[in-house]
Amino acid sequence: MSPSPHGGHSHGGSSGTPPPSDPSSSPAPIMELSMTMVFQNMQNTPLYSNAWTPNSSGTYAGTCIFLIVLAIIFRSLLAAKSVLEHRWAAAAHLRRYVVVAGQMPEAERVLADPSASTGTLVSANGVEEKVRVVRSLGAETAPWRFSVDLPRAALVMVIAGVGYLLMLAVMTMNVGYFMSTLAGIFIGDLAVGRFTRIESH
Repeated sequence: MSPSPHGGHSHGGSSGTPPPSDPSSSPAPIMELSMTMVFQNMQNTPLYSNAWTPNSSGTYAGTCIFLIVLAIIFRSLLAAKSVLEHRWAAAAHLRRYVVVAGQMPEAERVLADPSASTGTLVSANGVEEKVRVVRSLGAETAPWRFSVDLPRAALVMVIAGVGYLLMLAVMTMNVGYFMSTLAGIFIGDLAVGRFTRIESH
């Protein structure tokens, strides 16, 4: 029997590996970063987390009311800080005076002196009290006080936190959220804006 003319080994031109696929046709996951820079009025806009997503007109209205109240709180905190700063400055101003034992005001000395003429007397000491100015109130920095600086730092932290929450709400570019924030600022300033003191230099 003669051996096969093709021999015992097969050297075909086709290999067992499949041809490379087109990379454009592969289902690679594509992440879309949607950063809308235009205003929109979708009611199902999440606020702060996906768990807070209004799914009806009622929940959307409740979210807007929350933002109004939050903006009022923010404006009230600013007014409270202004009032407290004024009180702290007044307390620091009063600490400039110390009581001097045995010092008689000029008004009392005139009343005690029978030879003094009756009339209005303006003394060079200024305020007619038994006090003496021990430190001038200039542009110097007030000393660190635990009873003042700790409440101030805590209040500033709360104000910053509430302000960032309002900023995140506005960054959703939702018209309702934006208008609610503005409405809260307006109502808050209308209520407590008179308590804000603007120092004039």
